[in-house]
Amino acid sequence: MSAKFMIALLFSAFLAVTTSAAAGEPEIMSTGPKGEKATSARTLKLTDEEIAKVRAGNYTAAICFHYSGDDWSRAQQEGLRDAFEKLNIRILAVTDANFKVEQQVSDIESVLALRPDILISIPVDPISTAPAFKRAADSGVKIIFMDNCPTDLEHGKDYMSIVSADNYGNGVVAADIMADALGGKGNIGVIYHDATYFVTNQRVQAFEKTIKEKYPDIKIIDRGGFDDPNKVADIADAIFVRSPELNGIFANWDVPAEAVVSSAIAMGREDIVVTTIDLGDNVARIIAQGGLVKGLGAQLPYDQGQAEATLAAYALLGKDCPPYVAVPALPVVKDNILEAYRQVYHKDAPDWLVEAAK
Repeated sequence: MSAKFMIALLFSAFLAVTTSAAAGEPEIMSTGPKGEKATSARTLKLTDEEIAKVRAGNYTAAICFHYSGDDWSRAQQEGLRDAFEKLNIRILAVTDANFKVEQQVSDIESVLALRPDILISIPVDPISTAPAFKRAADSGVKIIFMDNCPTDLEHGKDYMSIVSADNYGNGVVAADIMADALGGKGNIGVIYHDATYFVTNQRVQAFEKTIKEKYPDIKIIDRGGFDDPNKVADIADAIFVRSPELNGIFANWDVPAEAVVSSAIAMGREDIVVTTIDLGDNVARIIAQGGLVKGLGAQLPYDQGQAEATLAAYALLGKDCPPYVAVPALPVVKDNILEAYRQVYHKDAPDWLVEAAK
């Protein structure tokens, strides 16, 4: 079975699930940061009576992002906003830590002064931010995490749940697309997030394991780590100099992938194949135009936001919250870019993307 056929099959299975409640769920490969088995986000339900009860409570929420300057964060916020509006939960504040621990700690302290009932957040660093989140939990606010959990916090006591994409599955998808674009052989590099960050670490683990086990004629010959997405172009430049025989590069998410594309063009390496994770607008355009990014595994951030809001309602109602909730991986290539965009953002592809896909 070719990688291209597998990608088409995966996308068909995803569409079947999204259009038919009776269809089987696609496999979620990820486990949670503590090894938790994933509960599908599509199993979360609220009855009309439960929604009415939450609406009558006039509850409030705050959202503390690690970084909000990308399409993923904006889609998460839109999913949360739309779901909270239906639940009559008012958003008091949305903060952006810009990947800085000290800023996120300050953000948490600031929003706690507003006395929200719910805190939705993604920790910049699971170790350094843990005391601030512990203080938030001790104050009585109900916490739902995106993607990761601070160390030493307990499910059901300090936080209600963690919501994520199938990051392992998306890493596998990115590897399959890379292999298909390279015809099953070549030399590649990996640009990874050099941080103790569960979801980004899991993506790289899945990508590298899939390449090594499924595609023996593709060799990973260079790796470069970053802790600041704004410095990825320098890392990519160095890799191209060190390893001129490279045929492809995997980058951990869409913003670093954009930097790899810019570096490759500047270095005269427009033959490079790039794959990544997250369907941001810029990489969507590159894929649609047949550029260096040949495809990716997409998260479903709007759906994740909706799930986080539903779990917030669970917590307010006293319902049991599963420790780890995930949405399935979505393979994206040029052939399905318009439909995939609709699946990710819950709106039709914009005119500029439709035009680019022509």
